[in-house]
Amino acid sequence: MVALLLGGLVACAGKDEVQTEVQNITEAYELAQQSVERKNYRKGIQIFEAIQARYPFSDLSRQIQLELLHAYYQSGQREQAIETADTFMRENPIHPRVDYALYIKGLSYYESGAGFLERWFRRDVTTRPPIEVDLAYSALRRLVERFPTSEYAADAEQRMIAIKERMSAYENHVADYYLRRGAYVAAVNRAKSALEEYNGASGNETSLRIMVEAYESMGMDDLAADARRVLAANFPDEG
Repeated sequence: MVALLLGGLVACAGKDEVQTEVQNITEAYELAQQSVERKNYRKGIQIFEAIQARYPFSDLSRQIQLELLHAYYQSGQREQAIETADTFMRENPIHPRVDYALYIKGLSYYESGAGFLERWFRRDVTTRPPIEVDLAYSALRRLVERFPTSEYAADAEQRMIAIKERMSAYENHVADYYLRRGAYVAAVNRAKSALEEYNGASGNETSLRIMVEAYESMGMDDLAADARRVLAANFPDEG
C-alpha cells in the first residue's frame, strides 16, 4: 500500500486521475489507522509518514501529525512523540488539539523518567535526577493552565501531584544525605528548596524536620524554633 501511495501520488492532468489520487490517499489513511488500532504501529507509522512526506503543508498534514503523535507514543517512541508534539504546537499554536499535543508530550517525559527514583535511591544520592521529570511537570502544568476544561486536564493534575510527591521525596533524601554527613547548610538549602518548589506535598513535613535538626546542629536556635513552629502549625498531629 505504501508503494501504491508513493507511486500513485503524481501530477495528474485530468479529473479521473485526481479522483484516483484522492481515493488512494483515503485508502492508505484508513489502512494506517487500522494498523495502529491493531497495534501494528510500525506499519501504521510508515504509511502516515509517507503521506506526510507527500503533503507536508496541507490540512491533512496536521491530522497526520496527530495520528503520528499517538502512534509514536503508543509504540514507546518517546523522543519522536515529543518532537512531533513540539512541531505540531509550533506550526499550529491555536489549533484545538494543542491540549492533546501537550498531554502526550507530558506523558512521554513522565514515562521516560518514571523509574528514576527507584534507580537513584540505590545509587549516589548526590547525583541530580534526570531533567525529563521537570520537563514532564512543565508540559502538564501548561496544559492545566491553558486548557483547564480539557478532557486531559484532570489526569494531568493527578500526574503533577505524583511528580511533586516524587520530587519532594527525592529532595528530602538528598537533604538527609547532607544532614547525616554534617553538611548542615546544604541540608537546609535542599530542604527549603523542596518546601518552596513542592508546596503541598506530603514530604513537606520531612523537609521541616530536616531544617529543625540542621539548624539545631549549627546552634541556630531561633531559626530552629521558627521551623519547629511552622512544623507544629502545619502538622499538629505528628508530634
